[in-house]
Amino acid sequence: MRIVFITGSGRTNGNTERVCNLIQGHLQRLAAEAGAGLEIERISLGKAHLDMCRGCRICFDRGEEHCPLSDDLAGIKASMLAADGLVAATPVYVDDVSGLTKNWIDRLAHVCHRPEFAGRCAYLVATVGGSPTRHTLDTLTLALSVWGYHIIGRAGFKTGARMDTAEIQSRFDAQAEKIARQLFTAIRERRYARPSFRSLMTFKIQQMAWAGHQDDSVDLQYWRSRGWIDPRRDYYIPQQSGRVKTTLARLAGALLAPFVS
Repeated sequence: MRIVFITGSGRTNGNTERVCNLIQGHLQRLAAEAGAGLEIERISLGKAHLDMCRGCRICFDRGEEHCPLSDDLAGIKASMLAADGLVAATPVYVDDVSGLTKNWIDRLAHVCHRPEFAGRCAYLVATVGGSPTRHTLDTLTLALSVWGYHIIGRAGFKTGARMDTAEIQSRFDAQAEKIARQLFTAIRERRYARPSFRSLMTFKIQQMAWAGHQDDSVDLQYWRSRGWIDPRRDYYIPQQSGRVKTTLARLAGALLAPFVS
């Protein structure tokens, strides 16, 4: 099992990193107890070289390999693709994700058209001084679910401006253990193979939209190469949702497609 943590804070060993340390510790303990192999990679966007997205659309129109920015994005994406699970964590800045996190999302915008992370689980984390975390977690949820991730859960941590390690452990250790257990279990049980009704419906909407395209865009080539245009395909990966749920989701998607495509 391989899990990558991506944290969107520019502060070294800040609240976000400390919460992730707790989650990592519990993941390592669970793996040891289960006799399961576990590799964990930590990526701090504050330490990575990730230039600001220019909005040039080259990743959409020609493919991300033609992006004019030469930085760490390809390596970060490769780590995400190599992992079974992702913990995406950000501090809350002005009631939303940090600028570092938003730029990471923007730089991977092409994946909204080509959901390359299907078959992987993600848990979403936000830390905040005292305000709500819902909007921040909604931003992460929208991006990562469109990328294909199976969202296991999301959690907000009210940590104040800066909380020391001992207090973070005292207040949040039980919550961190729950997150680690949910993610570890979801990956082992392949929960990503049981997508939600909404995910199945979204796939149908996208499938119909791309099937109706007449151009030979990079996006359409990708969908064709994966076999996703085939009307017999009901999801990005082989899935185990019930027949009734799948049928109803595809019917709902077909009805909605003309209005959202």
